[in-house]
Amino acid sequence: MKSERQRIARLAGTVLAGQFAAMAFGVTDTIVAGRFAQDALAALSVGAAIYASVFISLMGVLQALLPVWAELHGAQRSADVGRSVRQSLYLCGVAIVLGMALLLMPDALLRWTDVPDAMRGAVESYLAVLAFALPPALLFRLFGTLNQGLGKPKLVTWVQLGSLLFKVPLSIWFTFGGAGVPAMGLVGCAWATLIVTWAELVLAVWLLRTQPFYRSYGLWARMEKPDWAQLRRFAQLGVPGGLSVLVEVTSFTLMALFIARLGTAASAAHQIASNLTAAAYMVPLSLGIATSARVSYWLGAGDATLARRACARGFELMLLCAIVVTVLMATLRWQLAGIYSDDAAVVALAASLLLATAVYHLADAVQTLCVFVLRCYRVTVMPLLLYCALLWVVGLGGSYLLAYRGLGPWGAMQSPLAFWLMSAAALALTALLFVALLWRTLRQARSPQGAQAAAA
Repeated sequence: MKSERQRIARLAGTVLAGQFAAMAFGVTDTIVAGRFAQDALAALSVGAAIYASVFISLMGVLQALLPVWAELHGAQRSADVGRSVRQSLYLCGVAIVLGMALLLMPDALLRWTDVPDAMRGAVESYLAVLAFALPPALLFRLFGTLNQGLGKPKLVTWVQLGSLLFKVPLSIWFTFGGAGVPAMGLVGCAWATLIVTWAELVLAVWLLRTQPFYRSYGLWARMEKPDWAQLRRFAQLGVPGGLSVLVEVTSFTLMALFIARLGTAASAAHQIASNLTAAAYMVPLSLGIATSARVSYWLGAGDATLARRACARGFELMLLCAIVVTVLMATLRWQLAGIYSDDAAVVALAASLLLATAVYHLADAVQTLCVFVLRCYRVTVMPLLLYCALLWVVGLGGSYLLAYRGLGPWGAMQSPLAFWLMSAAALALTALLFVALLWRTLRQARSPQGAQAAAA
């Protein structure tokens, strides 16, 4: 019989392969845009930051439903899984409408953050195409969350890996042109994403219709009317989860937008650091998904002791992986930066940023696992409040002051390094507080009364 550590590692490894394939979409676009022109890479830094804020925040709402389906799976309530998934489509529909509206109308945000006029046209064209890639992307994420909750992420991973084989050549072709297709520049990357995400959704629907594994859940039964009580429970779990992700991701977004005023070299270097940090984040994200799936499974099965054991094993794996990634990012910073750009000034600045991002990643890994497990115990509001206070006020607000006005004994740095230093400090404090909150929650959950108190 497999140990809990082996189960989490295997599930996380499968999820990680798929997450890296999805992340490779952004890495591909960054490398392709950087090779096309420095201006394209700078515009991508802004456009990708806005899209990531919208998509990942809305994805966070849907990803927060994982404990619901994992618990139903642990309790052997297959029919209830199907009904719950159908109800989640209403939530997904609202997310799609909201997200498309934001991506199609970014002008106010671009003006507020003083993004240079020279960048705005490229950024707006890029986001207009991605607005129509958002619906299939969110629906496919719902498919992925369901499979992760049921402990069967392999199909999702295979689809993501296969999609990458098409995304890379399409991005290169559409960006640089050829074979009768004009060079589209940055917007060519967006068109490649649009085509591939719709293909992913079509394949996901086909799998749901044809694979025997899904039959017991009755997913294709007649769609029920909105169950407002269930949708309210979804919202209580998903909205704070999505807002928490929004706070974290918008810290990235606003960093990119505020850094844009420092010039194209600063934006390009920040995009490299941001892209590598996001890629590294896939490791703790996958472990968080896997650990929360196992914790929720045991909670649904009524075994709180095994749920705590799964949490401990996930934490051990997370710390080991985080230390390895942090060391590699710091020691290989010059080589990593050189992959993205051949501009010496951009590479030098990006290499300096990667020292700060290495520390950032270690703190990010700890807080990520904590927040995923806290959702299993329905603790969502306190993490959101801590995110707002620390990431927005201390991290982003302190970064802006340090970069442009000076902070305490330090003068204005006029460098993107100011943003990464302050953000790393804020995230480290967030991680420490999350560890304390998780410890308190697990202690309370030792008794049924304590579990109810923790959830409240």
